[in-house]
Amino acid sequence: MNSLTPGRAVFLVSRREFLGKVRTKSFVWGTVVIVAVIAGYVLLQAVLFDDAGRDRVALSGQATVLAEPLKQTARSFGREVETVDVTDVAAAEEQVRSGDVDALITGASDDLRVLVKESLGDSLRNSIDLLVKQQVLDAHFAEAGVDPAEVARNVERAGVDVVALEPPDGQQGERLAIGLVIAGLLYYSLLVYGAMVAQGVVEEKSSRVVEILLATLRPWQLLLGKVVGLGAVGLLQLVVIGGIGLVLTSLSGVVDVTGVAGGALATGVLWYVLGFFLYATVFAAAASLVSRQEELQPVLLPISMSIVVAFMLGINFMITDPTGTVATVLSLLPPFAPIMMPGRMAMGVAPTWQVLLAIVLALAAIAAITWLGGKVYSNAVLRTGARVRLRDVLRQAR
Repeated sequence: MNSLTPGRAVFLVSRREFLGKVRTKSFVWGTVVIVAVIAGYVLLQAVLFDDAGRDRVALSGQATVLAEPLKQTARSFGREVETVDVTDVAAAEEQVRSGDVDALITGASDDLRVLVKESLGDSLRNSIDLLVKQQVLDAHFAEAGVDPAEVARNVERAGVDVVALEPPDGQQGERLAIGLVIAGLLYYSLLVYGAMVAQGVVEEKSSRVVEILLATLRPWQLLLGKVVGLGAVGLLQLVVIGGIGLVLTSLSGVVDVTGVAGGALATGVLWYVLGFFLYATVFAAAASLVSRQEELQPVLLPISMSIVVAFMLGINFMITDPTGTVATVLSLLPPFAPIMMPGRMAMGVAPTWQVLLAIVLALAAIAAITWLGGKVYSNAVLRTGARVRLRDVLRQAR
């Protein structure tokens, strides 16, 4: 007779699965590699982000007096310009050729010559053009006896009053980036650890270990313990990777994580739990139909493809139309919700009622699939040899 309480039995199985995986070198090194990739990506983005709005310009001869006016003009176009005065034009040309400076400006203020390696950016070109025109206007004003400074003040005071019907979201780009990252992490976790559950089922079945375990445990206890244990492994890796990613992006200044990324990670954890229970049970039930690892891939292909399709659709709609009807409907459906809904939530485009409805539908689907998957697992896990047909198992489960 089974002397273990159901809760104790599930706990022992889940602890065995959890400790068995987190102590492996593959888990440790896999996590380290992913963190290293994220760190490299964040560092690259920090460098690109730092250089994205900055130009380095060398000034020579009469053009050196334009240093401060050029900085101010470029700032009006959203660019930062760093200027350096040079005396050796030939050496400065080599700096342009090597990419150390973006442009070399020489000549008089009303007849400037700009040397670049390949092309001149629109913002910098507009800044220089506007500066040259302003210099010419100042010269004409001076000839006419008009104070150029007074004219500049009058022009600066002139403008239009812009009224926005909806306040702009200054974090829209960050929200999109965070949504895509969360979707990618969930895609990886569901696919990898769901397949890990299936591989564990086949290993125990092919080695007959499952027969020993089921002498003490009920099939549903073994299934639930395996799902919970391996799900906790994936959750641990998700939290570690996500947490380190938040710290790195915060320290580098690439993303302002206050209230946005932290909340996205929390919702990502919630949807990982829902998605993992949804998919892992199906993975385990499908794996119980076969007895050898080489037979596993064809059985898991439809399940894996549903995750891949959810990820591809989620990425596409989050980039193109996250508030559209198709994206909204798909993010509510249980097969797609674990990947698409947290991404839409991170972007701030999912109303509360949609989130709650998606959670309710996911819980209902989990209950139905857990019941059905448990039946399939119970009736197929002890049957070895040829692949068990799903139709026979479902008929037996009635």
